[in-house]
Amino acid sequence: MISIYTDGSCQRNPGRGGWAAIIVDDGNKRVLSGGEKRTTNNRMELMAAIQGLEAAPKGSTVVLYTDSQYLVN
Repeated sequence: MISIYTDGSCQRNPGRGGWAAIIVDDGNKRVLSGGEKRTTNNRMELMAAIQGLEAAPKGSTVVLYTDSQYLVN
């Protein structure tokens, strides 16, 4: 099983924002991150999850952790 921890944020909404995803697979950790000059908080939350899931090996079981109710719902 792979665990992916995600977060995204913005200084203003819209404004400069960033996202990160930490992928934990069998004790190995990989960090992905990025950002945009003009974006929204929700977009960065979604981007963290998308990038984390795209980086997971195809067919793997994934548990995604997020503090974003927008993403969860």
